[in-house]
Amino acid sequence: MRYHILALVVGFLLDLLVGDPYWLPHPIRLMGKAIAFLDRKLLGEDATKSTEQTERRRGRWMVWIVLVGTGLTTALLLIGSYFLHPFFGCAVEIVMTFQILATKCLRTESMKVWRCLMCQDVSAARTAVSMIVGRDTDCLDENGITRAAVETVAENTSDGVIAPLLYTAIGGPVLGFLYKAVNTMDSMVGYKNERYLQFGRAAAKLDDVVNFIPARISAWLMMAACLCLGKQYDCRGAYRIYRRDRLRHESPNSAHTESVVAGALHIRLAGPASYFGKTVDKPFLGDAAREIEFADIRRTNRMMYAAAFLCEGLCVLVLLPFY
Repeated sequence: MRYHILALVVGFLLDLLVGDPYWLPHPIRLMGKAIAFLDRKLLGEDATKSTEQTERRRGRWMVWIVLVGTGLTTALLLIGSYFLHPFFGCAVEIVMTFQILATKCLRTESMKVWRCLMCQDVSAARTAVSMIVGRDTDCLDENGITRAAVETVAENTSDGVIAPLLYTAIGGPVLGFLYKAVNTMDSMVGYKNERYLQFGRAAAKLDDVVNFIPARISAWLMMAACLCLGKQYDCRGAYRIYRRDRLRHESPNSAHTESVVAGALHIRLAGPASYFGKTVDKPFLGDAAREIEFADIRRTNRMMYAAAFLCEGLCVLVLLPFY
């Protein structure tokens, strides 16, 4: 347990310092390639040739293959490393932990959007935001770009920071990477379009399950973060909008952290957005007490960082009695 706590702390700090260097091979990218391969092999190029039952069954096969492969690979590497020497095992666990988390990476990519908007380069900002969102970005204006970036940071505070941190604290890198596998599958095939409606159903439903509790914990941590960040962040407003709007989206989890950010910053998020050329009419979150501005990207990142530190501290406090 002492090595696990050490790895959780050092891995968290490494993520904040190093992030996701482009030159370093990343397990999540390898995971994405495996999912894309299974997508091609199990679903094929033309999904209309299969029945709905067949597509669902193949989607479940993909989920099992990815989860079993991820779990076994991570467990074997970790057990083998600790078998060679506890210090070597701890070092491997540290590297795995920092690769599971995405705090600095999320901040880095969203701040690219902020810098482009600061320079009034809307075209470059569209390109930058397209790297971190799933919606169509070609027709977004400055406000739309800013809203997309803020929503991504808010939602991924749970998916990319708090949830993987919680799962890694509970079950080490094995459970942490299993969570990332589910999250990656959902981000790649969990769309309600013609191709993935049936094939991606199992991945999408499983993602809803594994994020159910972390999404709610993330929302409360972000509200607590408002108390630490000063008068720019309205904790009462965050709580009010959270209670009112957290269940407005079709997804059971996505609106929790977004509604907190909307309430804390007195802005309105969500609303209609275009995906794959089709407009999806999402309900608005929050009240438009003021117009959104690109500085809100930085403010949301501060909320994310504060929530991450609070979560890390709570995880360590809970684990210390088992030391």
